[in-house]
Amino acid sequence: MQIKNKVFITSTSSISCAGNNNIELFENICTSNSGITREENYFHNSIPAIGKIKSQSTFYENLIVQCQNILDNSSLINFKDTILIIGSSVGGMSTTEEIFFKSNNYKDINSQMHNIDAIAYVLKQKFDFYDDISFSTACTSSANAIGYAYEVLAKGIYKNALVIGVDSLCQTTVGGFLSLGVLSSNPCKPFDKKRDGMNVSEAIACLLLETSKKENSVEVCGVGYSSDAYHMTQPHPDGARTAMINALKTANIQPNQINYINAHGTGTIANDTSEANAICLTFPSKPYVGSTKSITGHTLGAAGAIEAIISCMIIQNQTIPVNSFLEEPENEEINFSTQTIKSNVNYVLSNSFAFGGNNCSLVFGKAL
Repeated sequence: MQIKNKVFITSTSSISCAGNNNIELFENICTSNSGITREENYFHNSIPAIGKIKSQSTFYENLIVQCQNILDNSSLINFKDTILIIGSSVGGMSTTEEIFFKSNNYKDINSQMHNIDAIAYVLKQKFDFYDDISFSTACTSSANAIGYAYEVLAKGIYKNALVIGVDSLCQTTVGGFLSLGVLSSNPCKPFDKKRDGMNVSEAIACLLLETSKKENSVEVCGVGYSSDAYHMTQPHPDGARTAMINALKTANIQPNQINYINAHGTGTIANDTSEANAICLTFPSKPYVGSTKSITGHTLGAAGAIEAIISCMIIQNQTIPVNSFLEEPENEEINFSTQTIKSNVNYVLSNSFAFGGNNCSLVFGKAL
């Protein structure tokens, strides 16, 4: 890929079960204050631990507020020259469920509010965008959206892009993971010998990417993909490693330059084992490693975006957060962060992995 421009994240905004803004999010991650709660009345015959946004506003009201936050905290007057890039796993599925469970009649469902591009449809009623595109690749959706934004900006196709990772809780996805037998009834414990599964969660994470550096910007240095179609739900043993190596190549840096790895770290045996092995093989220098999903839950299609924001805050604050609730690491070769510490952080690598062997790794760095 011919690089014409550097790409910077210049403004971010988020809401999740772990906080109604970025400051709350990062503070709760650093202090192990989990937003995951057990919900007895959410799903029949099961008591899953899930991550609900704590807000009196509707999901779409929160979505519009988050976008307005980006506009208010940027140098943009409007989004007319901005491409909107959505990453979502469920799209408008929660809206469909709400309507159907209320009336029990599929004819009451508005198909425009069900599809993946329902998010863009809602936002375009409020804001004018130059263009829009939506990605749905399960749990890599918004990581791939960031990767796409990086590529089109680096090539000079667009000057700026608004990336939004967004997924709302719905019974269809919770039930799907329940059927796989991978849900925990407690906040998850990624990479721990006694882990017992993951937590489905919801979030809205917005990032403005531009080709010009602003104050306190973080650079998107590289992106790496792999798509192996190894199994419908099980990760390929080498898939994670391929994505990470490709990201390092794109960023033109060596493994020993990475200071922190934001692991996908879901708390499932299949993911944790595969990712841990890949990290050991790729990073003999042993950078700090941590997963934040015990605090935020697994936000599915929004995971790549909200963890990109977390990665930015790690660089901006020069602070490595604790890997919460890790008591007995299964892989002792990995340098898990056991407490929140101040540390020199030049580069962060963030992993997102999805069903079907779709993997994406992103490298973020200090804006020089």
